[in-house]
Amino acid sequence: MKIGIIGAGNIGGNLTRRLTALGHDVSVANSRGPLTLKELAEETGATPVVVEEAARGAEVVVITIPVKAVPSLPPGILDGAADGVAVIDTNNYYPQQRDGRIAEIEDEGLTESRWTERRIGHPVIKAFNGTYAQDILDRPRAAGDPERLALPVAGDDEAAKAKVRVLIDELGFDTVDAGGIDDSWRQQPDTPVYGLQAGTDAVTKALAEANPDRPAAFRG
Repeated sequence: MKIGIIGAGNIGGNLTRRLTALGHDVSVANSRGPLTLKELAEETGATPVVVEEAARGAEVVVITIPVKAVPSLPPGILDGAADGVAVIDTNNYYPQQRDGRIAEIEDEGLTESRWTERRIGHPVIKAFNGTYAQDILDRPRAAGDPERLALPVAGDDEAAKAKVRVLIDELGFDTVDAGGIDDSWRQQPDTPVYGLQAGTDAVTKALAEANPDRPAAFRG
């Protein structure tokens, strides 16, 4: 599968490592340009590209950059992607720690991923946002393994969600359907499932126990 990754931080870098190891054709981009990705490319075999080319021909695109950087993505970032491209949003809104206050999220009650959808003009699937980056490398397990971790996955596009869930299974993790993007508050920062390293039953329970009120530590 051709996969484009926008962002080469902890999550983006480790997804690049694992997805190339599984045989996928990965293009990776960051804000500083392809030359800064030389070491990652040499390590993994991924193709370093400019951001404008990351989605070209891709069946899956991963956006894994700070929320505050999403509006700076080039217009038409998904132009040239494959038909039915699934866009994974791994981002979290940290108003006090990094991103500043975003009125649409705080005043209108938009989920973080709904806000991202509006910025890029395409539906997204929220996944990996509460996953420890090192677990992507260290914690894959075969299906049925009692120690296999489960990740929540939210999104409105059922075909795209199914594609993402298959990919996560290939990476070595179970998934739990967390509903649509308007339900994705259940996996935002400081919810019970955020950072939870557990199996399907515990993740399902944690999603059900989430409180829709944004905690004070994550309000601007």
